[in-house]
This record gives sequence, C-alpha cells and structure tokens, in this order.
Amino acid sequence: MVHRFIRDRDIVMFSFLPWNSDIAFNFREMAVELARYNRVLFVDRADDRNSSLRAFIKGHKKSAGKRKKIEPAQNNLWILHPESMLESANWSPNFRVFDFLNRINNRRLAKEIKAAMRDLGFQRSLFINDNDFFRGLYMKSLLPVEEYIFYLRDFLTVQPYFKKFGARCEMETILKADVVVTNSAYLADYAGQWNPFSLNIGQGWDRKQYADHVLPLPDDLKEISQPILGYSGAITAMRLDEDLLLHIADSFPELNLVLVGPSDEKFSTGLLRNKKNVHFTGIKRPEEIASYIHHFSICINPQLNNVLTIGNYPRKIDEYLGAGKPVIATETLAMEMFRDYVILCNTREEYVDGIRKLLADTEINSVTAIERRKAFAASHSWEESVGSLGDALYYKSAGRMPVVI
Repeated sequence: MVHRFIRDRDIVMFSFLPWNSDIAFNFREMAVELARYNRVLFVDRADDRNSSLRAFIKGHKKSAGKRKKIEPAQNNLWILHPESMLESANWSPNFRVFDFLNRINNRRLAKEIKAAMRDLGFQRSLFINDNDFFRGLYMKSLLPVEEYIFYLRDFLTVQPYFKKFGARCEMETILKADVVVTNSAYLADYAGQWNPFSLNIGQGWDRKQYADHVLPLPDDLKEISQPILGYSGAITAMRLDEDLLLHIADSFPELNLVLVGPSDEKFSTGLLRNKKNVHFTGIKRPEEIASYIHHFSICINPQLNNVLTIGNYPRKIDEYLGAGKPVIATETLAMEMFRDYVILCNTREEYVDGIRKLLADTEINSVTAIERRKAFAASHSWEESVGSLGDALYYKSAGRMPVVI
C-alpha cells in the first residue's frame, strides 16, 4: 500500500512509559521511525511524589551525574527529561481533588515542553500522546500544537491503578483528540464510541534481532533438554492462564516449559514453581529475548481471554513467527489475523491436541514452513504502521475517512 508519510514536521511524543523502559516499547520504536523524516521531541516520564518516596525508602538513588535536560538520542530525535515533581493525583479521595492536582501536573509539564519546543525551534507541531490520559488530558489546550493524536494500544482502565479515575479521563482524552489511532481493530471500535475518527494502524516489531539464523544458547537453557515449549513476556495473573499451564505441564512430562520474563506475586509463589518441567528465567533485557525464542521448539501465548487481552496486539506472536517458530496461542479477536499461521485454542483439550500435533509434525520445521512464518511476520513493520499513521492524519485533514487503512 502507498502511504502518505508524515514528513518535515516537528513532532512532540508524550508517553506513559519512560524512554528507557525495560519492556518492549512501541512508542519508542515509532519515535525512531518518525525521526527518519521529521524532527521529534520525546517527553520522558516525570517523577511524582509517591514514586519518588517509594524509591527513596527502597534505597534507589538517582545517578549523581547531571544529565542534560534535552538530550540528543540520534539525528532528529531529542529526549526531554522533565525536572518537575508531579503530585500523585491518582491517590486523591475524589474527582474534585484529582482534577485540581491533575491540572497542576499538566500545567507543570506543559511549561517544560513549551520551553523545549522553543529551544529546538519547533513550529507547526504535531502532538502524539501514547496512552497517558492523566498527564496528557489537558495538553491539547496547553501546548502550541496544530494537531493532537491519541495512541490507544492497551486497556489500561481495567487495571487497578486506573480504575478510580481512568475511565472518565480516557473518554475525555479520546473525545478531545483530532485523531485516535490504535494497534488493533478491536481498540479502534472501542474508541469509535466517542471519536468517529478512530483508526487501526497496526504495529511493527524489532525485526533485526531475529534476522540471524544462529543465536547463542543462553546459559540458563543449557541444562534444559528439548523439546522446549517457551513463552516470553510479563508473567501475570491478569494476562496468563496458570491452570492451563499446569495442565500442559502435567500432560507433557517429557516437555520442558520455559517462561521468560518478570513474574507477579501469584506466579512467583504458585504451583508452577513446584513442577520439575517448568522453568522461570526471570526478567531479561529486550535484546536477550531473541536468543531464548530461537532455542524454543514451540512458542506459546497462554492468555486468558478477558477485557485486558481481547483487543491487544500480540507483539510476541510476530517475534515468535519472525524467528520461524511454530506457535500455539489462545484465540482472541486480536489473534484472528494470525489464524493461518498459528494454532488457536479455546480449551485445555485444544491446547493439548495442538501441542501434540506440532510435536508430531515432521514438516513443521521445514525451510518452506519456517520462511512462510517469517515472511508473514515481516509484513508487520514500523514503516507500515507509521505510514498508516500518516494516512490517518491526511484523511482527517481532508475531512473524510479512508476506505482502507
């Protein structure tokens, strides 16, 4: 598809996550892609009082070195490190207090962003807000920007932290946005309840890490025998089906289940820890993940099917397929696009049958099968996603919806 890429613009990118986030971070990769043809200012996450207090109590101190407030990351891309201390508005007793504190936070950040825009000579600016409907709620009116895009890529409002004030703030942010872009059709339909110009732009993934056919075997896999059924990502009770994993571990004693990523309290102390054929590696740096996936026999995404997962783009599926691996996963609306390349399951029995089928399939790791999976994953690129972002902005300015995006 021929896209109308955003070019020669000044773009301010504002996110709920910090620039140096340890998890795979869509918005950072979008910033790098946009900086190929535009000037980009990425606003790092500012500290708030509660988080700073908790860090102090735990003995986590900031580096003594003084960093620049505006730090160049690469050509055409700068990081703004806000110096403001924000109020912890989310712990307010009611909306009146929350709104008062949240307006203060927005104004403090906007003041620093405007100063950075002046220092860099930003004009005709485009503002893109990545899922931060608290700190970005009033930015459209506080900043000298021409267009405001809200990027919705997760159902944050179902998480405990956002339940009290999140739903209203998210709705208001969607209403205020000139364009809402999402990474799945499900989320585009959801946002479309309030803003008719809500469009799915898909997403990409970091393909270069998975290009090598031979990657070193991680030390903590050296004592684990094949076949390995592997998962990479956050290991949380809100997203993953612990009972399903227990059933799989019991059904295939000859199979080693390897879970790569940080565990929440339930998975840190749960029954899986007692299984001899289940192995937790702990958190790994993003650049280490590809080596684990390359040494999995089968990759799995054992999601719960709930409001948190149903519409989320499963980036890890692209990583699995990009490494050429056979994949089995829970069937969700967001997984429909992968149906021809992944075994999709709804029940424990379907998972067991699917794993058994993959283990017995002599053609599953043929050159043809591997390249077919890789080619499909490669079609999901950041260039394609950012191109669709440009299409959304173009069609909005033209006052009409695109036929296909």
